Amino acid sequence: MFSKFFWTLREKGLHVTLGEWLDFQKTLDMGLCESSLTRFYYVARMVLVKSETDFDKFDMAFEECFKAAEHETEVGSQMLRWLDKSDMLELAHEEARAHLNQMEDLQIDKDDVEEKFKQRLKDQNEEHNGGSFWIGTMGKTSFGNMGGNVGGVRVGGQTGYQSAFSVVGARKYRDFRDDRVIDNRQFQMAFRKLRQFSSRLDIPESELDIDGTINKTCNNGGCLQIVMQKPRKNAVKLLLLMDSGGTMIPYSTLLNDLFQAVNKSNHYKDVQAYYFHNCIYSKLYKTPECENGDWVDTEWMFRKLDSDYKVIIVGDAAMAPEELYSDTGNYRGPNGGLSGYEWLKLVKNHYKRVVWLNPKMAPGRAPWREAETAIKEMFPMYKLTVDGLNRAMVKLMTNR
Repeated sequence: MFSKFFWTLREKGLHVTLGEWLDFQKTLDMGLCESSLTRFYYVARMVLVKSETDFDKFDMAFEECFKAAEHETEVGSQMLRWLDKSDMLELAHEEARAHLNQMEDLQIDKDDVEEKFKQRLKDQNEEHNGGSFWIGTMGKTSFGNMGGNVGGVRVGGQTGYQSAFSVVGARKYRDFRDDRVIDNRQFQMAFRKLRQFSSRLDIPESELDIDGTINKTCNNGGCLQIVMQKPRKNAVKLLLLMDSGGTMIPYSTLLNDLFQAVNKSNHYKDVQAYYFHNCIYSKLYKTPECENGDWVDTEWMFRKLDSDYKVIIVGDAAMAPEELYSDTGNYRGPNGGLSGYEWLKLVKNHYKRVVWLNPKMAPGRAPWREAETAIKEMFPMYKLTVDGLNRAMVKLMTNR
């Protein structure tokens, strides 16, 4: 039963097991979905989806298989254009608040509202604003957005009062996916995994030791004895090395988000950031412009930043073989007598924990990308997605 749905879920990347599918069939046999497509959706998602990161894949598969069953409530692009009145949002809120105060005790029949919504979609052929019947904006109708009706179907626009039965016309879970290129918030969430708390820092004992206070008070016959301790601080030291310019230009915004996320994560013991172009050579730049002279010696970095720093290198590894292997391969600055490959080996030998994040990493071994393949053999490399970043952070915190 519903075999097409099963295979579509698999095609979208959802790893539905046969056991889970049989459990889903049992729920249908038990009548848990009744005759409601909405109930069917939620029951299927509950049984077949193991993580919120797969909600978007499930929604795409569900839409592909059951779109015909939902066609009567499908909202067209013309309707969404009529309902786009975001520039009038504040005025709408003022009018809606006054109307909401008059409707606190109103009882709403959900089935009646949804049935009327379906009929309006069939009948409506023009834009409506401020009314009380058609799908529109800023009115008292149950359908549309920015209006003052409690309990209806919000179509388009932005959520104002969280009172709608349904939100139509949006994929709500696309940002939950773990295979998408990440944004600032995702960076910050991943960096929280870089925590290694320690109380062995040279700081005053300014935090109450609850367990110590209880023990010492009990041993003192109940007479209160306060015990203080050093606060536990994150002892992680982080070094961020980022490729800038050239083929990395399309990822400039992404690198900026990463840099901002690191700086907002101010709980590290120390954070240092430098830039390079294509590969690390004898100089590291202080800014992403990578201007000659505005740099530090890579050997100075080795002396200044000890081996306990956890290192994140970000780059697409898209360089010509001579840029990696030749001791004259750096066409923007000095090589210092070594090839880029040899400088990378020095980084690997000096620091205990190093990972490489690549925004366009090829899957597996990629002989057509010689430099990337060589770097993969030297450093653990992860694609710059939510899942890749999380795995890289875990790798940095492990002992191997």
